[in-house]
Amino acid sequence: MKKVFLPLLMVSVLAFIPYVGVHYAGLGYLFGVVLPYLAMAVLLGGFLFRMVDWLRRPVPFCIPTTCGQEKSLDWIQQDKLESPSSFLYAAARVLTEVLFFRSLFRNTKAKMHKGPTLAYGSSKWLWLGGLGFHWSLLVIVLRHSRFFLVMVPDSLQLLDEADRFFDITLPAFYLTDALVLATVTFLVLRRLRDSKMQVISLPADFFPLFLIIAIIIAGISMRYVTKVDVMPVKALMLNLVNFGFEPPGEIGTLFYVHLFLVCMLAIYFPFSKLMHSGAIFLSPTRNQCNNSRAKRHSNPWNSAIKFRTYSEYEDDYREKMKKAKLPVDKQ
Repeated sequence: MKKVFLPLLMVSVLAFIPYVGVHYAGLGYLFGVVLPYLAMAVLLGGFLFRMVDWLRRPVPFCIPTTCGQEKSLDWIQQDKLESPSSFLYAAARVLTEVLFFRSLFRNTKAKMHKGPTLAYGSSKWLWLGGLGFHWSLLVIVLRHSRFFLVMVPDSLQLLDEADRFFDITLPAFYLTDALVLATVTFLVLRRLRDSKMQVISLPADFFPLFLIIAIIIAGISMRYVTKVDVMPVKALMLNLVNFGFEPPGEIGTLFYVHLFLVCMLAIYFPFSKLMHSGAIFLSPTRNQCNNSRAKRHSNPWNSAIKFRTYSEYEDDYREKMKKAKLPVDKQ
């Protein structure tokens, strides 16, 4: 399908660009120093622009999505997370959504059986795949932070040791490397196998998944296959963190492929659906309190309404009311 092969071709071309540029043209400074600064500037600037743009937009209505008992009489038990009545409960609701995907856990799938009969069933595999994918990415990002720090904190050391608990290879095997690759592959196959998902999926849905897969494969290859020296890599990352412009040392070409793809993901991030990572905190259906009975919500877009009393109305239409033989207060 075009919507699948086009983003796959785009990712392949992106991976080929730094390989040719560094291996044959010697553009290590461009791909190792200039592009990372540019990508970080676009990521931070684009992310802040989108967030500020959303924050400036007024929310005229109280529209929290609820599926529990709101706060009412004292003898009626309130569902504090599903129908929050205060800021703390609303914040807890958003955090559980971000960290544990509560709404996706309750997600159901519909399937037509013979009869015809429409049946609804659980869809926990999607929740498990999404949770494993995001948490694995978070752990991988935290592990990579050691390249940007001179002294690695003990907390990162413990996280690293926990991640390579299955010390069965040399170098040590990281559980999140396999888990993130398995989960992102599951998300791609889900879009390819499900007929409904095939119809609604766009190239923009496949491109970030293929790009992340390429980043993961390049990173795993550097660790288990080509064995890139990490000391020049850390020296380059420390140079970038300290806003230095010294040229990078001798690093394998595959590292520049990995770094370039990460830069492309950073540039693509603010202009894509990946911005849901920030938008979830600003979603009025999630972060609002369900307190419309206790607090009056005024729409800031409503213009002022001019009211007329009945006596003013009668003064304007008294003669017409008399002709129509309608009763009037004043003759």
